[in-house]
Amino acid sequence: MKEIRKKINSLLDDSYSIRINNLEESLRLANNALDLCTEKELDDLKARSISQLSLYHMITGKYDESFNLSQKCIQLYEKLQDEKGVADAKYNLAGFYYKTNNFQMGVVYLIDALIVYKTHNDYHNISKCEKSLGTFYDFTGDEQKAIQSYKNAIKAAKKINDLNLESNAYNNLSGIYIKNNQIDLAQSIIKKSVEIKQKTKDFRGLGFAIYGRGKIFFAQKKYPEAISDFIEAISIHTQMGEKLGLVMAYTKLAKLYFETYEIVASKKYATLGLEICNSFNISIIKIKLLHLFYSIYKAENDLAKTLEYLELYLNEKESVLNTQNFKVIENYDLLVRMQAMQKEAEFQKEKAIIIAKSNKAEQEAKIKQDFLSTMSHEIRTPLNAVTTIATMLSENSKIEDKSLIDSLKFSSNHLMQIINNILDYTKIDLGKMKLDLQSSKIKSYLENFGKTYKIQAKEKGVEFKLKIDEAIFDYYFIDETKMTQILGNLLSNSIKFTDIGSIKLEVKLVKQAESHDTISFKVSDTGIGIEKENLDKVFESFSQLKSGITRKKDGAGLGLSITKKLIELYESEIKIQSIYGKGSAFSFELKLKKSQNLEENNQVNFKNEIDGIKVLLVEDNAINAMIALKLLSKWNIVTEHAKNGLEATEKSQITKYDYILMDIHMPVLDGYEATKNIRTLENLNKETPIFGLTADIAAKDNAEYNFYFNDFLLKPLEIEKLKAVLSSL
Repeated sequence: MKEIRKKINSLLDDSYSIRINNLEESLRLANNALDLCTEKELDDLKARSISQLSLYHMITGKYDESFNLSQKCIQLYEKLQDEKGVADAKYNLAGFYYKTNNFQMGVVYLIDALIVYKTHNDYHNISKCEKSLGTFYDFTGDEQKAIQSYKNAIKAAKKINDLNLESNAYNNLSGIYIKNNQIDLAQSIIKKSVEIKQKTKDFRGLGFAIYGRGKIFFAQKKYPEAISDFIEAISIHTQMGEKLGLVMAYTKLAKLYFETYEIVASKKYATLGLEICNSFNISIIKIKLLHLFYSIYKAENDLAKTLEYLELYLNEKESVLNTQNFKVIENYDLLVRMQAMQKEAEFQKEKAIIIAKSNKAEQEAKIKQDFLSTMSHEIRTPLNAVTTIATMLSENSKIEDKSLIDSLKFSSNHLMQIINNILDYTKIDLGKMKLDLQSSKIKSYLENFGKTYKIQAKEKGVEFKLKIDEAIFDYYFIDETKMTQILGNLLSNSIKFTDIGSIKLEVKLVKQAESHDTISFKVSDTGIGIEKENLDKVFESFSQLKSGITRKKDGAGLGLSITKKLIELYESEIKIQSIYGKGSAFSFELKLKKSQNLEENNQVNFKNEIDGIKVLLVEDNAINAMIALKLLSKWNIVTEHAKNGLEATEKSQITKYDYILMDIHMPVLDGYEATKNIRTLENLNKETPIFGLTADIAAKDNAEYNFYFNDFLLKPLEIEKLKAVLSSL
């Protein structure tokens, strides 16, 4: 559906853009677009196609077809509750009415459309409406309002830098200046109009501009130049199928020949114009031609014909300009103001509702943020002790104790995965989640990662297979923490729902480039599978499918929802294939940037550069402080301990440190204020690197203080990450 929508929009965009020089092709493209709108989901594009076709038919003088299409368009847009779409259709109907014989309805529809366009700040259509209103005022003799409308049209066109709309209004405005004998002013703006049309290659619009220039030559009695321009305009309008422009040029040429006493030529062009007006019901010009014939026959002393055309002229004018029309004109400004005020009142009401909802949403977000911060700190702080002790013990453990320590590490990591899912769900929901891309030796990472799940699969009695494409590059920038969550959630899910058979993680090179590679990840299993009707539900938050064996499985129902959102952070999407009773496969592709081998350099830097450095550890939790001090002493780092932020501030005034590791949530003075003090008060450590060492995953999002820190390290502490940080500066 996405592709078909894209194709239809492309056809309609092309159709509209070429209308200025190829109406026939515009019609063909719009009809092609309409033919593609077969599904109900495409009704908005169907309405847009019909709206454009209505416009093109009006330009070519097929007013009945234009009218019928506009009526259909309004019905569709009203069903879709598309206010602006309805306005577009009404604008087309207004064109039909004021070009035929119902100025009253034309003005009503123009007013309706203009009010909507103004509320949407749609300057393109505001300009078109104002120009049309100016034409109406001009015809009815209200020159002041006509001039104001044309100037409004120019102002709106300039706001969006639409040269063609600007030129169209200049053309019409010049006509009023000619009537007022302001020939120099008319000439200056028609020159601008012609230059714009030549620059933009608007062939249809050029026909109108050249016609406007011909009118000035006519007023200056430069008849050969005027005739040349009118003939050129006729040629352009004939090529474009533009009936209104054509009949306007015929009419003005007929008047010129009447003024120069070439009556035969005058009758010829007046007759051609009148035939078009009768065929296409163009009353706005027909009135002028009937008056011209009246003048011709009066000059010829043909009394019968004079009276005949005088009567026809008066009847036609009366049918178009009746009392109701003038009332509409007189009250136009009042109508616009009243309806605009009504719209403004509605918008103010909606604005108040939106502000109230926004305030409520902000309060709810604050509550969520506070909860997230508290939960993160309270759960991760004790877990930090468990994971760090397990890691330290594993380095010197006896063989008989290794399996117990591995189980402890696995259980603590599994608990951390559950906590990460819950906390990250809240963080994503608040829009706080971002990727932290670091150079990673991807094959080693995947192999170490796979060992964890091989143990878990073995305990379940199923086989775990890891297949890594040898062609993939050694180092990429990835967010290992989030990648572990993504793959961990998928593998945990597969193991949970697979009782017999195997689980497989496949990593393949899909596309290779100089700086980036596209890598596919696929987790497949031979488990229970998912029913077809439930495939779309598995990524919903807190979703636990209620069929068969799934009722016996535990979990928060967040794993796949989190996984989907984390993959979207990489600007990718997850795909699922499943056959109920046979198994499932989850896959996604990531475009990863290649990186260099930084590992060996980091190790050398670590060994050579941190030996004997002085670190201030600020930590209020006694167990975590003891563990951190022991870990840092293993690396031959001289460490001092401060129990709160106030003590840290005092120590920073006495001793110069190479690094400061700052806990955030502490009594007496928290880590934020302590870091601000160190950065802003006179002391020995204003430039010392300070790292937030915290269990609060929302800590780095505190915009008031985060710029005081070099970075943040989350608890449970990732020992390798701490090692990399200490050796990096």
